[in-house]
Amino acid sequence: MDTSIFNDFTREAIATGIVLILLVVLRLITTKLVRRYARLSQTVERRTNLVIKYLHLFINILLIIALIIIWGVDAKDIIIAVSSLATVVGVAMVAQWSILSNITSGIILFFSYPFKIGDTIHIHDKDFPIIAEIDDIGAFYLSMITKEGELVIYPNSLVLQKGISVVNTEFSPTDFTD
Repeated sequence: MDTSIFNDFTREAIATGIVLILLVVLRLITTKLVRRYARLSQTVERRTNLVIKYLHLFINILLIIALIIIWGVDAKDIIIAVSSLATVVGVAMVAQWSILSNITSGIILFFSYPFKIGDTIHIHDKDFPIIAEIDDIGAFYLSMITKEGELVIYPNSLVLQKGISVVNTEFSPTDFTD
């Protein structure tokens, strides 16, 4: 009986092993590529680790989908589970859309690299224009310090929506006011 169970699932067990090996290889490759890109663009280590973490999460989700397909879970069961999960996630996302928007914006800022920590930027906002030096670029927000020493926390999603000028570092923010 044990032998027949092993023989019945040999193909699935081998495929699972291959997928797990592929998972490890993909995680190693993505980590190396992101670290190489970060080194070339002189990105802060913490930002690099966040992007790697998000990519690993995406790869893990793909692994779960692959395992579900390999083990032949009934399509009806998958549809029911996915629709239930989508409903729960959809309700949660309505409440948390800004968090996902900021995380996505943080990843875009990482790869597009329009400015770096230490740059002085001017955010062209009609109601609240800001000229400040970038103190930190996180997963959710941009932390800046104005010439008055005020700490300004600006959501990443808004950074992508507003026009931004990187002020020449030869000048200070006071050179551009009034």
